[in-house]
Amino acid sequence: MSEENQVAQEEQAQPVFAVQKLYVTDISLESPNAPNSFMEQGEPEFNIQFRNQARSFDNGFFEASLTVTATAKVEDRTVFLVEVTQAGLFQIENVPETELDPLLGIGCPSILFPYLREAVSDLTTRAGFPPLVLQPINFEAIYIQQRQQAAAQQANEQTTH
Repeated sequence: MSEENQVAQEEQAQPVFAVQKLYVTDISLESPNAPNSFMEQGEPEFNIQFRNQARSFDNGFFEASLTVTATAKVEDRTVFLVEVTQAGLFQIENVPETELDPLLGIGCPSILFPYLREAVSDLTTRAGFPPLVLQPINFEAIYIQQRQQAAAQQANEQTTH
């Protein structure tokens, strides 16, 4: 094997992880009780939920998305509801299968989160409310917890059959 071929093969085998594009796929804000909600004195209660998804495309491309749905309520009245899906197109090649899932479940959401947080903060401010600043998230801990739950569920299903 020539030296050039060997170098070319080594370069091809190197793991590739690159952000190709960051974008918002869905953004929505509802303020059903405006302007009355601006005059209320009570502190809103927040319900914040996250969802992380990933899907693959040809040629080593993956789309990862992180969605947040945040609802602010005073008593039973909705002050606002904001939902944002921040996504990214990632090129991932020559990554072992065992490392791909954690990369999509931890690495990609960690890259997307600051953009998601900025969009939510900006959106709530533009709606006339104080900025909703999302607290940092430990995606690694969430990933580990989800894997443990899946393993426990699988073990439970095997013992019941």
